Amino acid sequence: MQKSLDRRNFLKLTATGAAGGLFAGAGAARAASMNPDAAEKTGGIIYRTLGRTGLKVPVVNLGVMRVDNPRIVTLALDGGMKLLDTANSYQNGRNETMLGELLRDRPRDSFYLATKVNPRREILTVDQFIGMFEISLERLKMDYVDILYLHSASSREGTLHENYLEALTRLRDQGKIRFAGVTTHSNESEVIRAAVESNFYDVVCTSYNFRMEQLTDLKKAIAEAAGAGLGVIAMKTMAGAYWDKERQDPINTKAALKYALQNENIHTSIPGVTAFQELEDNFKVNTDISLTDDEMRDLRMDTTQGGLFCTGCEECIGQCPHNLAIPDFMRTYMYAYGYKDLALARSTMDSLDLCGDACESCDACRVTCTQGFNVGQKIKDIDRLRHVPSDFLA
Repeated sequence: MQKSLDRRNFLKLTATGAAGGLFAGAGAARAASMNPDAAEKTGGIIYRTLGRTGLKVPVVNLGVMRVDNPRIVTLALDGGMKLLDTANSYQNGRNETMLGELLRDRPRDSFYLATKVNPRREILTVDQFIGMFEISLERLKMDYVDILYLHSASSREGTLHENYLEALTRLRDQGKIRFAGVTTHSNESEVIRAAVESNFYDVVCTSYNFRMEQLTDLKKAIAEAAGAGLGVIAMKTMAGAYWDKERQDPINTKAALKYALQNENIHTSIPGVTAFQELEDNFKVNTDISLTDDEMRDLRMDTTQGGLFCTGCEECIGQCPHNLAIPDFMRTYMYAYGYKDLALARSTMDSLDLCGDACESCDACRVTCTQGFNVGQKIKDIDRLRHVPSDFLA
């Protein structure tokens, strides 16, 4: 077992060049993907340009969502990562606050910062949307962010809602955001195509991994977005991190990340990190995205095993007589058992505004899942989390 990345091991790694010269200055650029115009290698790190934003970023950056140790962020930036991804709602705001304290002594042009406003399940007014972002700016101690996302869009209508386009326009005109983006966990192809249609958004951040059944159409939508000049960022690349609830059968997350980056229209990725070893693995992917035969076998592409990741196919929508947001329940289940992040799972559950036990009036579940999930059992399992005080899970 390789040692975890602590400060000593990290400095040793960079000094010996084992991570591809993470701190080296700009070197001769050379092709690093199938499309020589899409990527270049500088100082050992593979860069791609984030669409019309013009931002050149490593192919792997840092999703800060579950980070509670500031040293992970420090090491990520010191190791060459450029883009930090957070949100207004992560860790009930503590995530942004942590970044604000950490980044205040770093030159503002040495990193890119993205945050998100999540309307949850209601339509926000323009002022409400802007108000939530102003709170984020205060926590981050920033005058602006590089990317502000409308978070977790799942439909064309939501993506193009006039309130959100107006709020983002105002903030861009005021110089408080450089670029406007949209993120999507479900119905991704529709959301991405709406972003293209809008001729407004600069960036789309989408779930994308080897387990997604709708991958063919999603790949087409991503290609359309990249062709239209949008920056494309992949999230949920690890597909839940484990194959099983008991966390005894881990997914080869390094291979999963490499798989996502084989798509030349994916400009970068923002995998979440909670441990130094995970960060070290991501550094290595930043210098080499080639997939070995063994890594491909590890991904079990021909398996019918569902794992913990809900593909968001939405075939379950309409099957539940109580119209439960089943994909959100399945995502919460993944947060709890795959990520082992009960606080994130609980906050996601709270956003659903449920009354009473989710399945209390049903003797048997009528929902059939394309991945073979026992939907009723999973909902009953994760629904128990709502009875645990939030403070206990923080």
